[in-house]
Amino acid sequence: MTHLLNLLAAIALLVWGTHLVRKDTLRVLGANLRRVLAQSVGNRFKALMSGVGVTALLQSSTATALIISAFVGQGLMTLTAALAVMLGADLGTSLMAMLFSRDLSWLSPLFIFIGVVLFIAKQSTTIGYTGRILIGLGLMLLALSLVRVSANELTQAQAVRDLLASLGSDRLLEITLGAVLSVLSYSSLAIVLLIATLASSHVVTVDVALGLVLGANLGSGLLAVLTTLSSPIEARQVPLGNLVFKVLGVALMAPSVGLWLSQVRPNVDAATTVVLFHFVFNALVAVAFIGVTQIVARWVNHWLPKPSSSRNLNGRQRHLDPSALATPSVALSCAVREAMHQADVVETMLRGVMDVIKSNDMALAQSLQKMDDTVDRLYSDIKYYLTKISREALNDKEGRRWTDIISFTINMEQIGDIIERVLEDIEHKKIKTGREFSQAGMTEITELHGDLVNNLRLAMSVFLNDDPRDAIKLLEEKTRFRDLELKYAANHLTRLTDNTLESIETSSLHLDLISELKRVNSLICAIAYPILESTGALAPNRLRQPVPVEVPTNPSFDPPT
Repeated sequence: MTHLLNLLAAIALLVWGTHLVRKDTLRVLGANLRRVLAQSVGNRFKALMSGVGVTALLQSSTATALIISAFVGQGLMTLTAALAVMLGADLGTSLMAMLFSRDLSWLSPLFIFIGVVLFIAKQSTTIGYTGRILIGLGLMLLALSLVRVSANELTQAQAVRDLLASLGSDRLLEITLGAVLSVLSYSSLAIVLLIATLASSHVVTVDVALGLVLGANLGSGLLAVLTTLSSPIEARQVPLGNLVFKVLGVALMAPSVGLWLSQVRPNVDAATTVVLFHFVFNALVAVAFIGVTQIVARWVNHWLPKPSSSRNLNGRQRHLDPSALATPSVALSCAVREAMHQADVVETMLRGVMDVIKSNDMALAQSLQKMDDTVDRLYSDIKYYLTKISREALNDKEGRRWTDIISFTINMEQIGDIIERVLEDIEHKKIKTGREFSQAGMTEITELHGDLVNNLRLAMSVFLNDDPRDAIKLLEEKTRFRDLELKYAANHLTRLTDNTLESIETSSLHLDLISELKRVNSLICAIAYPILESTGALAPNRLRQPVPVEVPTNPSFDPPT
């Protein structure tokens, strides 16, 4: 029992090391990896090579599949190009398996030591995350050596030998077992390395090991399919197409295992035979199917047809893709796109306020008020989506972006509420009573409204581009808008003293309106603060100098102690 627990612990350590490397590589190089993949959409051979490189770094074809699925789901990559990337991804995994199958155990203590030093010295920085990657690599190498030791001890038991011997009689059982292990471990790379280690330790025969390798390849494709089951149709198509490649590859290679053993086995050791078989399998699949990715894409489109409208009730593409959650940087991009749509709805409401004032259109006012429900729903959706993103998987910049998105959507939701109240006031105090603003008052409101719309557009640009110069300009507009609001409020009071009839009748609405517009402008301009704060451009406070506080001189006053 002890030997079995040691083996299971070593396998768990191998899987965990692979997980650390994958997660922190995405954290450090996520943006660059996405850029490489996005630039490879024009040529299927270039797409294949980008898949090799990205997966060699991530050490997980499943992680690459999730990134690519998110790209396809957002319309950033065609299904044909995505399938070519996945062929390269599987090839990249097999290259890493060949590398780790070598006896690199001497590197394990070095990687772990350097990794721990870097992580402790610079936590939550790129250097610290690089240290975590080194720790993961060190754990993988350590786990492989522990697997060898534990497996050798475990196979001394006669019952274990009898159980393993039974596998050699059924190729389908071997493939099934390999697929199940790959799905359960969430890493085909870890399972292939485990199989190679078991074969070199004579725990399983090479013939059985090759069958398990075929199953591990099949399991990695099945894992991606299972992971994206709740995703939109477009995102589910990529894993399904990749699974087609794997099923066809297994069907072609399974009968050739005997030929491989007779030609290769006499010349190399067991571990090399296994990982070389894994590499050749994926290389042959890539060569055989790179020219037919378009055909497989048509099959997938037939099996998983896109709905006649992949849009929501508002006739709009929904950007909050669940499959992107596995890649936090991609998920943040999805949230930004949805937040921009929320801002578009708010802009529509804000622009409509002026139309209601000028036309006294009751139906338009009520229609715009209902749009606040859409703004609230988008806020709730975005907030819930962001809470499902692992904060631990975000680097400092991504963590700040996460906070910026939350703040932006909160501000947009509050602006929507204010506009709804403004429309209600216009409806009750102007339209139903048949009152009109004075000509001067209408001119002032129109100017304030126009500035507000322009500031909202500038704020959307600041949020999208994270540009400090635009953020400074937005704060300058806040000061100018505040001065205008004070000036026009004073002008209105002057008109009241002149007994202007329209000003007297609409006084309450007029003052409330410019006050609410000022509040909206403050919420809009607040978007600039996080950006300027991160660049150190904000002063601690707005006071020119400290204001002295006078202490009472009353003898009966006892200051608190």
